[in-house]
Amino acid sequence: MTLFDSPDFEGHEGVHAFFDEKTGLKSIIAIHSTARGPAAGGCRMWDYASADAAVTDALRLSRGMSYKNAMADLDFGGGKAVILGDSRSQKTPELFEAFGRAVDSLGGRYWTAEDVGVSPADLTSTRKTTRFVAGLEGHAAASGDPSPVTAEGVFRGVRLCVERALNRDLKGVHVALQGVGHVGAYLAEKLHAAGAVLTIADVNQAALETVAAKTGATIVPVEAIFDVEADVFAPCALGGAISAATLPRLKVKVIAGGANNQLADAMIGQAVFDRGILYAPDYVINGGGIINVAAEIRALEAGGAFDGGWVAAKLDRLAQTLAEVIDQSIAEKRPANLVADQIARARIAAARG
Repeated sequence: MTLFDSPDFEGHEGVHAFFDEKTGLKSIIAIHSTARGPAAGGCRMWDYASADAAVTDALRLSRGMSYKNAMADLDFGGGKAVILGDSRSQKTPELFEAFGRAVDSLGGRYWTAEDVGVSPADLTSTRKTTRFVAGLEGHAAASGDPSPVTAEGVFRGVRLCVERALNRDLKGVHVALQGVGHVGAYLAEKLHAAGAVLTIADVNQAALETVAAKTGATIVPVEAIFDVEADVFAPCALGGAISAATLPRLKVKVIAGGANNQLADAMIGQAVFDRGILYAPDYVINGGGIINVAAEIRALEAGGAFDGGWVAAKLDRLAQTLAEVIDQSIAEKRPANLVADQIARARIAAARG
């Protein structure tokens, strides 16, 4: 199968590969759509098994960003960058400067920010060689790490789904939380403060112990998180958590979390719906981070300051959009992911038209 035949290539405007021999940079930047505005999406550094795996991830994440930005009602299209490498051992300032030159070569069609394996400090190096970078710190327009805002949006989404599916608030609700990285850790604290009971899993033992100490969460092995009898499963790790193999193991009424591309494939959404599980489409519930980044880009372009009020208003509207998707899914007896896809595609098509 060629790149153009891949189902993940659907609708993409371009896929760009970059290699810098001096720094060892190997990067792919996928631009799905610029119909609504410049493509915006983070950069992920991951030790991929192969270049094909990196391309597939970039394509899926890029398309997801188009849908996410459309559903968050932002004037941006969707794009995503991946850097092939181990973020724990292969990062250098020079590598991220080379990445900045790659971004800059696209002439503003793509704005980058942080994602898994990339920090605001890394992007400070990227900023030396391109202005098309957000998620920074230390200036008037800076938004910093978007993870807390992502977590706030996910928290609101979990609360909404529990109200819809269980007709109750979060006090005493049992949440099985997969992944306690930046977003997952912030989400765990918010859920704990609301009275939820937590079971957590992650490959990072130190992160688990930190979150457990703050929240009283029970720690289980990574694979065991799918077997926890809970009310909510909150995937906040890498994509593909909900698959034909893992779905039958879940004993929950709600799936709502911060990870991107939670469904291994579109057909899994139908299986989730058929089991009577309420699913919050990932790119709707986790749109808080890109809203934060969008506010920074708006301020950078206008030469102004970061507007927290604009972010708060967009977060409120995002929660309303999620409610509309869920209500439409229930009313039409259709999987929520298909409802959200239809709305997002219509918004992108309207902008293109």
